[in-house]
Amino acid sequence: MDFELSIINGKTVSDIIGANRAACIDVVRNAYLAHANGHSINPDSHFLRFPDKPDCRIIALPAYLGDGVGVAGLKWIASFPGNVQRGFPRASAVLVLNDFETGYPFAILESSIISAARTAASAVLAAYWLNGQSRRAPSLGIVGTGFIARYIYDFLVDTGWAIKEVRLYDKSPEESEKFRNTACRLEHHRSVKVVPDVADVLSDSDLVVFTTVASAPHIADSWLFDHNPLVLHISLRDLAPDVLLRSQNVVDDVEHVMKANTSPHLTEQQTGNRSFVTGTLADIMLGQRSVNRSRPIIFSPFGLGILDVAVGKWVYDQAVAAGRDQRMSDFFYETVR
Repeated sequence: MDFELSIINGKTVSDIIGANRAACIDVVRNAYLAHANGHSINPDSHFLRFPDKPDCRIIALPAYLGDGVGVAGLKWIASFPGNVQRGFPRASAVLVLNDFETGYPFAILESSIISAARTAASAVLAAYWLNGQSRRAPSLGIVGTGFIARYIYDFLVDTGWAIKEVRLYDKSPEESEKFRNTACRLEHHRSVKVVPDVADVLSDSDLVVFTTVASAPHIADSWLFDHNPLVLHISLRDLAPDVLLRSQNVVDDVEHVMKANTSPHLTEQQTGNRSFVTGTLADIMLGQRSVNRSRPIIFSPFGLGILDVAVGKWVYDQAVAAGRDQRMSDFFYETVR
C-alpha cells in the first residue's frame, strides 16, 4: 500500500484561499452544520505555556470531521506576541491531516494562513447571518489591526460587503496607519480613518471587529454599545462581563468557549450560569434561535479544530488537483508488518 505524504506550502495555501473566499466560507458553514448534527469530534484544545514567557503559548487543536469529509487532523499553532516587534507575525502553525481508514498522515500544510482564513470565514459567515442575511454595514470599526484583521477585511470586501466608512484603532497607531495604507482598498469606501481613541471606534461603528492580543477585558463601558452594533469578538477577551450581560451572545460552541478566561467564561463565573448565551451560530442558521437589533449582538467564537480540518482538506484537494503539492512517496519507511 502506498503511503504518500503531501507538503503544501504557504504560497499555495494563500493562492487557493485568495482565489475563492466565498467557497472557503461555504466550507466553514458546512463544518458548523456537521458539528451541530453530531458528525464531528472536537476535543478540548491543549495549551503549552511557558513560565518564563507568560504571554507565549503553543496550542494543539485535534479534531475529526465526518459528513462526507472523513478526515482527522491536528493544528499546532504558536502565538509569540514578541514576534511583532521583530517585524514578523505573532502566529505560526502547521496542520497535519490523517486518513480515517488507516490513521496515516497524508498531508502537512502551512497553517497560519489556514487558521487566519477559517477565522475570517467564520467571522464573515456570522456577520452575514447576524446582520439579517445582509452584506451592508454603513461603518466598520476594527480594533487591533494585525494579521487576522487583514483576513477578515479581505473576506468582507471580496464577498461583496458594502461598507461606507472604516475606522481603525490599534494600541500602536503606526500599525493602524500601515493597515490603512497597505490592507485597505480605499476605493471601496467613502472614508478610512485611523482613530486615536478606541471609544470613538466603538460608539460610531455598526459592525465592530475585535482582533487584539488582549489577555483580559479592557472594554467595560457598556454605553459604548448603546447603538446596538454587531460585534465580532474574535479575540475573545476584550469585553467585560457587564457588556455581555447587556447583549445577545452567539458562540460557535458553548462548552468550548467557556474556558481559558474568555469573556463568556468570565461572565459564567460571575453569574454562575450560561443564560446570557442566546445560542450558537448553527442555531441561528438552522432557525432555532434568532437575534435582532434591540440590543447589541456579540459573536464570540472559540475557534474549533474542525474548521481547520475542513478548510485544510479543501485546500489539499485543490492543491492536488492543480499539481501544486510536493509529494513524498518515501516519508514512511517501514510500511510492511
